[in-house]
Amino acid sequence: MAAPEFALVIGDKNWSSWSLRPWLLMRQASVPFDEIRIRLRRADTKAAILAVSPTGLVPALKWRGETIVDSLAICETIADLFPARKLWPADALMRAVARAAAAEMHAGFGALRRDMPMAILDRHPGQGHTDEALADAGRVVRLWCDLRSRFGRQIPGDQGFLFGHFTVADAMYAPVVTRLQTYEVDLAALGDDGQARAYMDAVLTLPAMRDWIAGAETEEKAKA
Repeated sequence: MAAPEFALVIGDKNWSSWSLRPWLLMRQASVPFDEIRIRLRRADTKAAILAVSPTGLVPALKWRGETIVDSLAICETIADLFPARKLWPADALMRAVARAAAAEMHAGFGALRRDMPMAILDRHPGQGHTDEALADAGRVVRLWCDLRSRFGRQIPGDQGFLFGHFTVADAMYAPVVTRLQTYEVDLAALGDDGQARAYMDAVLTLPAMRDWIAGAETEEKAKA
């Protein structure tokens, strides 16, 4: 069997939210790739990443002798290379809205990232619930409900995702889904009418997402 065309460099699956995004997208789109894992939060982590990524950050996609860095750039690359996978909505207006949502996640929500860092296997109810983080979470919940109402639920064959079927936008928000679960954020208090909770369930029950979580469990056991 020929080696995969792609290799994806990622960090620990329990913590690396940026790694989750392209990994989930590629698995969901059935794009084969080799997985290169680098342990985070160790004395040699920076050197290990710099050996394979010029930015010293993960994730990084190895493809045709080049290294593509940044989660969103990797996702855009995969969407371009595999148009049949429909990783953006086909409709131009819907695609623009999806790109805006993905970009908002990529560039924003700093307080949520800071106060509720991804820790998929952990449960920290009530922790990190600063006013700033909850304001970010509230924006996320409203955005999910709005996108599901205006787009996702209107798509024939709706699969429960923001734009009906799984897209780059869903990959970008997947780590937030885990954060809201880890820190047991009260979605209803943030305005959820049930759509945000249902969306979280759709993401968390993806076979690829379950595989990522199982991988995190395996890594954590290996540390013991």
